[in-house]
Amino acid sequence: MKAGILIPCYNEEAYIGGVVQNTFHYAAEVIVVNDGSTDNTGKEAEEVGAVVLTNRINRGKGEALAAGFEHILNRTDWDAVVIMDGDGQHDPAEIPAFLKTAEDNEFQIITGDRLSGVKMGGAMPVVRWLTNKFMSQVISRITGQKIPDSQCGYRLIKREVLNDLELVTSRFDTESEILIRAAQKGYRIGALPVKIIYRDETSYINPIRDTIRFAKLVYAAVFRTKKSHGRCSVGRSGYC
Repeated sequence: MKAGILIPCYNEEAYIGGVVQNTFHYAAEVIVVNDGSTDNTGKEAEEVGAVVLTNRINRGKGEALAAGFEHILNRTDWDAVVIMDGDGQHDPAEIPAFLKTAEDNEFQIITGDRLSGVKMGGAMPVVRWLTNKFMSQVISRITGQKIPDSQCGYRLIKREVLNDLELVTSRFDTESEILIRAAQKGYRIGALPVKIIYRDETSYINPIRDTIRFAKLVYAAVFRTKKSHGRCSVGRSGYC
């Protein structure tokens, strides 16, 4: 299986160069979506060989992912995309495990799992552990599939799923929307245990605003509403 690496990021100049360099040990091409960073994120990524797509203003992680998906769908030689964060929380050495799991199983999406076997108060901050556990239970209930860590940004998505998705969210809720919409279309979702790596990185998740977005997404999924917020679907231009 051939897969491209997609790294959406915002103000990650301290880490992105090292992340890209380490990722090149496991992939021939790395795509970085520089989502309106005000620092040297794009420059650092380019200097170590990444293909850099740039949003002139910060549009949110969902928009950054969509820009990367569009680029990948224009490539005919990739079977899947592996998505990573640019802050060093994801170990590139686990990329081969994602590819092998995708090859050996009939999963179209494989999410990283940081929670299984990890107790509250362990390596993950308590508030984040509780939030991820709760959201994962909700997403599992909606999708009808066991997704132990729905909020993990480290994941593999096969090409056929990208071709079939139309997304309406634009921020952190997009990661949940992908799982919900994929499951509604009959795609299977698997999980792969991954390491928990925390340093002094800054979280751009707003607890109140992003929880409200998640609640709206869940409401729309449960009642199967298909309201569009004027956002382009995957495969259309206009992101950068």
